[in-house]
Amino acid sequence: MKIASYLHQGTRSYGIVTPEGIIDLGSRLSLRFPDLKSLLEAGQLASVQQYLGEEADFTGQEVHYLPVIEHPNKILCVGMNYAEKRQEFEQTDPAPTLFIRFPDSQTGHNTPLLKPYYSNEFDYEGELAVIIGIGGSHIPRSQALNHIAGYSCYMDGSARDWQHSWFTAGKNWRNTGSFGPCLTTSDEIDDPHNLMIRTWLNGNVVQQDNTCHMIHKIPGLIEYISTFTRLSPGDVIITGSPAGSGKSAILLFLCTPGIGSKWKLNRSAI
Repeated sequence: MKIASYLHQGTRSYGIVTPEGIIDLGSRLSLRFPDLKSLLEAGQLASVQQYLGEEADFTGQEVHYLPVIEHPNKILCVGMNYAEKRQEFEQTDPAPTLFIRFPDSQTGHNTPLLKPYYSNEFDYEGELAVIIGIGGSHIPRSQALNHIAGYSCYMDGSARDWQHSWFTAGKNWRNTGSFGPCLTTSDEIDDPHNLMIRTWLNGNVVQQDNTCHMIHKIPGLIEYISTFTRLSPGDVIITGSPAGSGKSAILLFLCTPGIGSKWKLNRSAI
């Protein structure tokens, strides 16, 4: 099952994405669950399967996509999580590299990223996002996958010349983090560590790797993060970008106005 958040005729809503169109959940559930995050908080994600047989209310072309989770309590990002990426940036610390992205830096699918006016090194990073469905602290890695509601795509746009000694200033400009198009429920992903990530820039493949090459796997990340902060439904963990971002080809591929980028995982519209 795939669920997207969007604007339809000026109204915020969310719904099930099917080949025929979108089954709008907001019109059916908004009094109890006004958005996808509230549905997750109530533990009711599986319950919306009852609507799968209903006729689509409108097509995907009729909506303006919002970030899958528009206002997560936490967006925790993992850096340097692929071996080639670590070599590219000359990183040697074995511990997970974590930083924070703020919710108001996000945008939705099909909305252009905004190159910060004060940056000359705006960079692309296609990544797998994990959306928490069941909260908790001190989650053992053996149980971690049970806490995941689903997965999505994330473009972690980065102002490299603002990262300086750490990542925060380079990661939180308005409309630099594209989240979507939808949440693909975890039951549809047999193995989150066997997904191909690809990023295109003006038609050229600039990133390509498999999530099996993550250094810190998703269960270990959830165990590590939930040790120092409680994870809540709707929280997002962005699991890191493969090698090939503009830092490694700075003269050719850093994003400039008018350049188009896209990215996907090997499950369509994850």
